[in-house]
Amino acid sequence: MLTFQSFNLSKKTLEALDIMGYKDPTDIQKKAIPFILAGEDLVGQAQTGTGKTAAFGIPIVEKVEFKKKELQALILVPTRELAIQVSEEIRNIGKNKRIFVLTFYGGKPLKKQIELLQKRVGKVLVGTPGRIKDLINRGYLKLDGIKMLVLDEADRMLDMGFIDDIDYIISQTPKERQTLLFSATLPKEILILAEKYLRDGYKTIKIKPEEITLKQITQEVYKVPSHMKFEKLTAILSIWQEPKIIIFVQTKLEAEELAKALREEGYSVKAIHGDYPQKKREMVMRGFKAGEFKILVATDVASRGLDIKDVGLVINYGLPKDAESYIHRIGRTGRAGQTGTAISLMSRSEEKFLRNIMFKTKVKPMVKSI
Repeated sequence: MLTFQSFNLSKKTLEALDIMGYKDPTDIQKKAIPFILAGEDLVGQAQTGTGKTAAFGIPIVEKVEFKKKELQALILVPTRELAIQVSEEIRNIGKNKRIFVLTFYGGKPLKKQIELLQKRVGKVLVGTPGRIKDLINRGYLKLDGIKMLVLDEADRMLDMGFIDDIDYIISQTPKERQTLLFSATLPKEILILAEKYLRDGYKTIKIKPEEITLKQITQEVYKVPSHMKFEKLTAILSIWQEPKIIIFVQTKLEAEELAKALREEGYSVKAIHGDYPQKKREMVMRGFKAGEFKILVATDVASRGLDIKDVGLVINYGLPKDAESYIHRIGRTGRAGQTGTAISLMSRSEEKFLRNIMFKTKVKPMVKSI
């Protein structure tokens, strides 16, 4: 059986992984870590929740040289939320080795970021393409010491129109670097990107989506008349004693109203959605991760890139229209080898969405009527 000890990792890294509660490597970690440690370029098809951040984060921590002043690893991500999440993971993995991680994204004060660069304290840089390009153009960021480059969620970065920024950023890195590309899907555009930036003979690893998101998750669907949804929701919440619960809703207004209604019932709950300023979103997420409140009510947009440990239950307060959103939502539980439960409250008008979800996922959730 393959364990983290099997990779011949340093004692400090193994101790950090143990503190983080990482017992056995996930599929993507088993397949990717040996290649990355050996210096191979790699394309990995994997979604969030598979442990892919640690799949590249562990080798980065192992290969970064603390005594060298310059930045040695650059990780490009599509969103602020993912930048924060990836940075936190690598900081935890590299804590015992004093790996200092810089996190750069738009909306964060530029002055402080420039000061950190001028102090040359960072070994690993995680950032969004727009902010990284801006810092290069201003003359504050040099990437000539980069040994490892990671393009994380590459398909999303392409969808968001970052290709020109990525081209420019990569042109500022050494040609002899090691390049790792991770993407949930591998369309033609991603393969073209891989051929352009990765060295000949790069490795390709694929983790099937259904294995990623559904295997460890118990799925239940309740047919509930619209006027009884809130009553059924509170009945579920009174039974479940999970430390963290996420409830998904369709709209920003619904997120606010449902969170308010649950607070009035005595539940410890906050909402998060796309209208919140970045600082408020970060504050809410810190509080949820720290256990300051138990229930998070979220819209799909606000949930992108969320990776929170110990979410034992996800509730769909109404089914989403498409299978991709459903998979993304329920994938917030049952992460990195853990088990989880997803409960959906479905009105009669949403039954057609369930048929589409079952067809796309090849999974038939347990359907109950009340």
